Amino acid sequence: MTGNAPTGGAPTGGALLVAGTTSDAGKSVVTAGLCRWLAREGVAVAPFKAQNMALNSAVTRDGAEIGRAQAMQAAACGIEPEAAMNPVLLKPGSDTRSQVVLLGRPIGEVGALDYHEFKTQLEDAVQAALADLRSRFDAVICEGAGSPAEINLRDRDITNMGLARRAGLPVVVVGDIDRGGLFAALFGTLAVLSPDDQRHVAGFVVNKFRGDQRLLQPGVDMLDRLTGRPTLGVLPWQRDLWLDAEDSLDLDSRPRTVLPPLGAQTLRIAVVRLPRLSNVTDLDPLAAEPGVAVTLATEPEQLADADLVILPGTRATVSDLAWLRTTGLADAIVARAAAGRPVLGVCGGYQMLAGTITDDVESRRGTVDGLGLLPCDVRFAREKTLRRPSGTALGEPVDGYEIHHGVVTVTGGEPFLDGCERGTVRGTTWHGIFDNDAFRRAYVRDLAHMTGRAFVGADDVVFAEVRRRRFDVLADLVADHLDTAAIRRLLDAGVPPGLPTLSTQLS
Repeated sequence: MTGNAPTGGAPTGGALLVAGTTSDAGKSVVTAGLCRWLAREGVAVAPFKAQNMALNSAVTRDGAEIGRAQAMQAAACGIEPEAAMNPVLLKPGSDTRSQVVLLGRPIGEVGALDYHEFKTQLEDAVQAALADLRSRFDAVICEGAGSPAEINLRDRDITNMGLARRAGLPVVVVGDIDRGGLFAALFGTLAVLSPDDQRHVAGFVVNKFRGDQRLLQPGVDMLDRLTGRPTLGVLPWQRDLWLDAEDSLDLDSRPRTVLPPLGAQTLRIAVVRLPRLSNVTDLDPLAAEPGVAVTLATEPEQLADADLVILPGTRATVSDLAWLRTTGLADAIVARAAAGRPVLGVCGGYQMLAGTITDDVESRRGTVDGLGLLPCDVRFAREKTLRRPSGTALGEPVDGYEIHHGVVTVTGGEPFLDGCERGTVRGTTWHGIFDNDAFRRAYVRDLAHMTGRAFVGADDVVFAEVRRRRFDVLADLVADHLDTAAIRRLLDAGVPPGLPTLSTQLS
């Protein structure tokens, strides 16, 4: 792979940008699939997303925070995630403000309308990060954000056509046919771009197709004639791909099928779907266990028959706690704890279980009462804790990662992974604890014992292998259904010369 270079630059590793007609069109999945396919072909490949707006994040070995999707894509490449793969991460704390994480470290809060103050700094960091990856890898598969057709945001764009233009990247646009209106979406995405932006769009990919492809082909042929660009493949609809969720839209596509139980009964786990829920991917390993049903809950009634209720992480602990009280979920959780029924809090969810929360950083609400289910108090620090701790619980080794401003002071109870437990209520600041196979099995066995369920746990589920099999399914989809020779040409030669522009673009 010879690579291509932006105008005026030295030769570098090949790169292309996967854009989408909408959010959740399949950009993350296609990017991961291309990464896994290339890695299996022996290509040294890395993922990249210039700017990510997501509440699901991960911590690298050196303590940098990046989007969870890029950590997942790095795993598909068979490499360690690093800050350069997601130089800008925006973590929404409200509908109008987000925390800005630059190269893995928070640098402040920004509102939607004052973004321009940061743009030059962020844009330079993005270009440097991409150049760094391209100097070390044979190929870099870049993922766009939202859609390049958001022309109202074009002057602020550093992750779609703004990135493609500055870095000299060919662009492949993915559309989700399952939503309907696919051809209008693909044609329209190209048509509203400026001529200079259009010249970087090299082709299209159809995602989530069901049925006989012969019925689709006339539309594909017409799209080719109308735009002068090929459709590089049609990816079939695939059940339960179940990769790490990037944002709330992804949660609705999570699989709901429960693997058949090995014993007479299942275990039912209800995860509270907080408004600013983050890192819900913590619970994916539990759902990979036979006979364990994991559901999302927004109403008290949905907790009633659960064997375990989990309060997950959140980007807005105090405001999400207020929502918990407004919905009646807080009362339901307190009542189940009083009845000796298991509750687990993770990170922000753990903080909600405390006696008091003093927050002059995130919500700036001062001191508020927590649910009072654990003997601890929380005070928010201005510096964010980012680390990857290890320890032991339930007799098994546990590795995890931490991303939080809240510092918890424990005043009683029993220790539990740097947190505490009292009765059937446990809390920890550690994410990723259920990725540890031996601990997960011990936790599930302990839960079955506490609830009296006739549940038999599996002893052969290795979650890292589950993830690898999912990546290989993606790679097989790419190999079988995309024009991989054309993808190789884009990586080797860059933007094809002479791509036509449409005369219908907005002025």
